[in-house]
Amino acid sequence: MFMTLFLFGISAFLILYTYFGYPLMIYFIARIWSRSENYMETFPYITIVIPAYNEEKYISQKLENTLLLDYPANKLQILVAADGSSDDTLRIVESYSVKGVEVSYIPERNGKMAAIIRAMKLSRGEVIVFSDANNMYEKQAIRELVLPFSNPKVGATTGAKLIVEDGRELSSAEGFYWRYESAIKQNESKVDSCVSSVGEILAIRKEFFSPPKEKIINDDHYIILDILRRGYRVIYTPHARSFEYVSMTAQDEVERRARMNAGLFQTIFMSGKLLPFNRPLLVWQVVSHKYFRAFLPFAFLLLFFSNLAAAAFSGDNISSAFTAYSPIILLFFYSQISFYLFALVGNFFEFKGLIGKLLYLPVFLVNSNLATFMGFYAFVINKQSHIWKRVRR
Repeated sequence: MFMTLFLFGISAFLILYTYFGYPLMIYFIARIWSRSENYMETFPYITIVIPAYNEEKYISQKLENTLLLDYPANKLQILVAADGSSDDTLRIVESYSVKGVEVSYIPERNGKMAAIIRAMKLSRGEVIVFSDANNMYEKQAIRELVLPFSNPKVGATTGAKLIVEDGRELSSAEGFYWRYESAIKQNESKVDSCVSSVGEILAIRKEFFSPPKEKIINDDHYIILDILRRGYRVIYTPHARSFEYVSMTAQDEVERRARMNAGLFQTIFMSGKLLPFNRPLLVWQVVSHKYFRAFLPFAFLLLFFSNLAAAAFSGDNISSAFTAYSPIILLFFYSQISFYLFALVGNFFEFKGLIGKLLYLPVFLVNSNLATFMGFYAFVINKQSHIWKRVRR
């Protein structure tokens, strides 16, 4: 029985620490031990690399958005990596050659990272900005993104991902999630470095681009860890803002997150050569911010079944210490049952207004952890390809 309560406590601790404990700890550390940053505005030569596989629906809007960025045109190279595209993506990009847009293309599709590596041979920038075809930048995004590079110890920067909220509960939940992520990364940067990024608004010094030897799934996370391992900082720039729409359905979002989580497990198993072990604070940040999330589905399962076992003994007089807590144990168990029932109902029925928003919280959490479990399974059976399968938006 005491082992049951121990497992219950361990699983509850992992969940609470990951969602609340670490964000609060990094917040308070940032308040106590915050670096003072004084960046000077500089205008290094920039190459924006836009991987685009069959993006005829978005690529024209993306290129128009990029051409309107508030950055000196004589210091900006726009380079589209369109390897493997079989639709009108290549033709549309080539029509922008009169406006200075360049393209890297071969008919074969070998994945996003392979396309980026080929495109890098054509890049002329001191700083490389990686973007996506379906996300749009605010006008001043690049100026904000490159500002920290005036500090020679900064090796990379990453901007803010914002979700266009279109009235669906899915977009509201995703929007809240990325605001939550933004707060964590902002505090991490104040302490030393943020330890994660979004691939659609990521800038690195060109000299630090090191192509991965393995078929990496999460290329952006690999790049960040590689730069941290070299001893340089990664800065989160919240005013460099990028906007995109969320996936079409909750199922599409689960598939997208499952792929990302397969990549997270891949990164975890490469930790021996990726983590900056000479910077223990950063190792703690990586493990707390990223790695612990990979094991949350198992913690939720352990929490449920240990709670079930404890509830089953709630009527027995095994020990006075245990029976004293049995009402709390039962209350927690029924709360878990209600939580998963709400998630089930929310996945099958759509509700509007306040009820819809309240129902979508368990839906979002359950689906996120389901995607993590699916990612783990895909990683274990080596099923997840490094080549992206685009979801509907």
